[in-house]
Amino acid sequence: MIEIVSLTAVVVLATMAFIWVVLPLYGAVLWAVILAILFNPLQQWLVIRLGGRRLAAAASILVCICIVVIPGSLLLAAVAQETTALYVRISTREFDLAAMLGQAHAALPSFLTDALSAINLGSAEEPQADLAAHLRQVVQAIASRAVAIGQNTAQFVVTLGVMLYVLFFLFRDGVELAATIRNASPLDKRYTDHILGKFAEVVKATVRGNVIIAAIQGTIGGITFWLLDIHGALLWGVVMAVLSLLPAVGAFLVWVPAFAWLLLTGQYLNGAILLGVGVLVISTIDNLLRPRLVGRGTRLPDYVVLVSTLGGLALFGMNGFVIGPLIAALFVAVWSLFSSDQTQS
Repeated sequence: MIEIVSLTAVVVLATMAFIWVVLPLYGAVLWAVILAILFNPLQQWLVIRLGGRRLAAAASILVCICIVVIPGSLLLAAVAQETTALYVRISTREFDLAAMLGQAHAALPSFLTDALSAINLGSAEEPQADLAAHLRQVVQAIASRAVAIGQNTAQFVVTLGVMLYVLFFLFRDGVELAATIRNASPLDKRYTDHILGKFAEVVKATVRGNVIIAAIQGTIGGITFWLLDIHGALLWGVVMAVLSLLPAVGAFLVWVPAFAWLLLTGQYLNGAILLGVGVLVISTIDNLLRPRLVGRGTRLPDYVVLVSTLGGLALFGMNGFVIGPLIAALFVAVWSLFSSDQTQS
C-alpha cells in the first residue's frame, strides 16, 4: 500500500513538473496536437501510399505548411499592414472624424434631429469631442500593440518551429502514443476510449467546423466591404471571422454598424446591398453549414459554447476559443459517464 501511494505521488509530482516546464510553449504543443488530429486521415493515407511513417510524416508536415502555416502567415502580415495603414490615416488626420460626423448629422431626418435637440444632442460638437478623445486612446492602444507584436516576432518564430517539430513526431509516432496513453490510464478502458474519442470529436468540431464557417463568413463580409469601397475591408473581414466563432454574437456586430453608417451618409444603394448580403448570406451560412461540418452529436448548447469560449479567451488568449469548448465538452463527457454509472448501479 505504501509503495502504491508513493509511486502515485511521484507520478503526480513528475507530471506537474513536466507541465510547468512545457507551459511557456503550451500553445505550440496544443496546435501540434490539433493539427495531428485534423490531418490524421491524410497521414494514414500517406503511410499506405509511401510505405513508411517517417516519409509520410514529412509529407504531412509539408502539406500543413502549405495549407495552414503559409496562408496564415500571409494573412497576419496583410492584416498588420492594413492596421498600420489605418493607424497612419488616423494619426495624419486623413480620417476626418468631425467631417464624417457632421455629414451623418446633416443626413438625419428632421424628426431625429428634433429628438436629439430635445435631449441636448442637437449639436454634433460635443459628441465629436467625446469620440475624438476615445479615438486618441484607440490610436495609443494600436501603437502600443504594434510595438508588442514587433517584440514578439522572435517568440512567434520559435513557437512555430516547436509546433512543426512536435507535429512531425505526432504524425510519426501518434498511434503508439495513443496506445501508451490508453494502457497507462488508471481509468477503465471504456472510460479512457470515450474521453479520448470525445477529445478528438470536439477538436474536429471546434477547429474544422467553426473555423471554416468563420472563415467563409469573414471572407464574404470582407469581399462585400471591398466591393462597397469601405476602408479596411481585410481587417473588418478578419474581425467578422473572429466574432463568428462566438454564438449569439457573430459578424453582425461589424456589418450592422457599417450598414447604419452607409445609410447615415446617404449611400442607400450600398447600404441595401450590405443589408442583403448580411441577412441573406452571412447570417444563414451558420445554419446551412454547421450541421454538416460540426455534426449535431458533438454540439454543445450555444450558451455553454459562448460562456466557455469567452472564459477561454479571457484565460488563454486566442488559444481559448479551442481550450474553452474543449474543457466544457470534457466536463460534460465525464459527468455523463458518472451519471450513467450511477444510474446503472
